[in-house]
Amino acid sequence: MEEAVRDGVAEQRERLMESLRIYGGHYAQLSRRFAAWLGLHSTDATAVLEIAAAEERGAPLSPARLSERISLSTGATTALLNRLESAGHITRAREHSDRRIVTLRSGAHIQERADEFFGPLAHRLDAVMSHYPPELLARFEAFMADLNAAMNGHLADDDR
Repeated sequence: MEEAVRDGVAEQRERLMESLRIYGGHYAQLSRRFAAWLGLHSTDATAVLEIAAAEERGAPLSPARLSERISLSTGATTALLNRLESAGHITRAREHSDRRIVTLRSGAHIQERADEFFGPLAHRLDAVMSHYPPELLARFEAFMADLNAAMNGHLADDDR
């Protein structure tokens, strides 16, 4: 790659990464506010959101997968799940033909509470996105998928 082009890509990468870092900071702050709003520790709220999001994608999490997603030991994840289940925020079910496999589901009220909390933000984001053509947004989705794949690959390669 020509040096001038490579430098332009590197500069653009830095600007984009800075924007994504800022977005990540906002997301983290919003997650902490959601946790406080629910009266939960931020790790517990993160777990509830992960469980609900996985359900929405049609791929509910197991405790082991949740443990990986939120970077907790299996013991800490078990304690977290016990707290969330006792509070009615999640349920553990044995839905698989292999009864040893546990599936995590969010409590009935969680989606309602998440919609109530995140709904106003969703409306703001929809308003912003409505200013862009669907084709551009589709390209951005593909770009973000590629960035996530690159990050996942790096994390997998660097798993020590």
